[in-house]
Amino acid sequence: MSSTTETQQETPRTRERTFLGHPIGLANLLGVELWERFSFYGMVTILAYYLYYSVADGGLGLPQGVATGLVGAYGGLVYLSTVLGSWLADRAFGMERMVFFGGFVVMAGHIALALIPGLLGVGVGLVLVALGAGALKANASSLLGTLYAKGDTRTDGGFSLFYLGITIGSFFGPLLTGVLNDVAGFHIAFGAAAVGMLIGLIQYVVFRRNLGTAGKLPSNPLAPEERRRAWIVGAIGLAVLVLLIATGVLTITNLAPAASLVVAAATIAYFTVMLRSPKVTAEERRGVRAFIPMFIAITAFWALFQQLFTALAVYSDERVDWNIFGWTAPSSFLFLAQTIWAMPLLAVASVVWTKLGDRAPSTPVKLGIGVILTGFGYLLFLTMSGSAGRTSPALAVCGVLLLFAVAELLVSPIGLSVSTKLAPAAFRAQMMALYFFGPALGSALSGVLANYYSPANEVPYFLISGGIAIAIGLGMIAVSRWSLARMGAVR
Repeated sequence: MSSTTETQQETPRTRERTFLGHPIGLANLLGVELWERFSFYGMVTILAYYLYYSVADGGLGLPQGVATGLVGAYGGLVYLSTVLGSWLADRAFGMERMVFFGGFVVMAGHIALALIPGLLGVGVGLVLVALGAGALKANASSLLGTLYAKGDTRTDGGFSLFYLGITIGSFFGPLLTGVLNDVAGFHIAFGAAAVGMLIGLIQYVVFRRNLGTAGKLPSNPLAPEERRRAWIVGAIGLAVLVLLIATGVLTITNLAPAASLVVAAATIAYFTVMLRSPKVTAEERRGVRAFIPMFIAITAFWALFQQLFTALAVYSDERVDWNIFGWTAPSSFLFLAQTIWAMPLLAVASVVWTKLGDRAPSTPVKLGIGVILTGFGYLLFLTMSGSAGRTSPALAVCGVLLLFAVAELLVSPIGLSVSTKLAPAAFRAQMMALYFFGPALGSALSGVLANYYSPANEVPYFLISGGIAIAIGLGMIAVSRWSLARMGAVR
C-alpha cells in the first residue's frame, strides 16, 4: 500500500516538472546522448582516413577498400551490440544503469584510440566504443519512451527533441576533431572525443535524479537457471569468435560482408522470438508484424546514409573541392555539412509533429518519403559527376545533403518513436535493439557497397543506389495501410 501511495503522490510532481513541455527526464537523456554522439561521430568521421592515409600522413596505410569496409562493419557492429546492451537491461541491470555503464566504456574506447598506436589501438578502441555505444544507445532511447504514456501525442515531438540533441553532438564532434586532426593529428582528435564523453557522464550523474524510478529495475529478470545458461552461451559465443579470428576465417578484409550476414541472421531470429514468445500478446504480435516493412525501409535508408563514412567519405576526399571562400575545409566536414541542415530542421520538426498530432502523416508514410528523398540525393550527385579531379563544389554538395537531412528527420527519430510504441511489454528494451538492427545492417552494407565505388564508376554507382532507394520508399508507402491496420492506436 505504501508503495502505491508513494507512486500516486509522485506522479503530479513529475508532471509539473517539464522541459519544453516534455517530461523533465528528457533533458538528462538528451544531454548524455548529445555527448555520446559528439564523441562517436567525432571519431568515426576521421576513422576511414586514419585507416587508409599513409603512415607519413599519420595513418595506418591500409588499402582504401579494406578501410571503408572496416568502417562500415564497425558501424554495423556498434548497432548490433545494442542487442547485448538491451538484453542486459531487460534481464539483469535495468536500462538506467546500462546508460551509465555504456558511457564509461565508450570513454575508455576513445582513450585507447588516442593512446595506443597502430592496429592494436584500433582493435581495442573500436571494440570498447562498440560495446559501450550499444549499451547506451538502445537503453537511452527506450528509457525516454517510458517517460510517455501510450497514446501521448507528445512522443514524436519528444523524440525529435532527443534527436536534435544527437544532431548537435554530431555537429560539434566532427567540427572539433576535423580541425584538431588537421592541426595536431589523429590521436589528439581521438582524445578530444574521450573528453566529450567524460562531460556527458558528469552531467548524467549530476542530473540522474530527474529520471525518478524509470528503468531502475530489469523488466524481465533472469531466473537462476537462466543466468547459468546465459553464462554458458556467452562463453561459447566468445570462444567461437576467437576461433574464427585465430584460424583466419574472419579477417579485416571480409568483416563487412560477415557483419551483414550476422546482423541479417540476428534480425530474423529476433523477429521470430518476439512473434513466438508466449509473453507477447496477440495485439503486440500484430504490432511486431507491422514493423517488418518499416524495418526494411529503415535499413535501406541507413545503407545509403552511412556511406557518408565509407564511399562518400572517399568521394569527399577525392572529388569535392573543399575551398570555401578561400578556406580549405577538411574532407571530414562532409558529415558536418549534413548536420548543419539537420539541426534547424529537427527543431522545426519537433514543434510540427507536436502541433499536428493525429493530423501528421502516418509513420509508414514518413519512413517511405525519407527513403525516397535519400535516393533523390544520390541521383543529384550525378549532376556533379563525369569530370576527373576535385570538380564537385563544396557548397553544391552541401545543397544535396539537405535531402539527406530531411530524410534523416523523417526516418531516424520517427523510427525510434514507433519502436517504443510497438514494443511488447516483456521486450521493451530489446524492441529498441531490433530497431537498431536496421542501422546495423545498413551500416554493414554501406561497407560492402563502398567496395563498388570509385571515381571512375561513380555514375552507375549513384544511379543504381538512388533508383533502388526510391523503389523501396515507394513500396513502403504502398503497404502503409497494411501496417497501420496492425498498429492499433499507433500511427
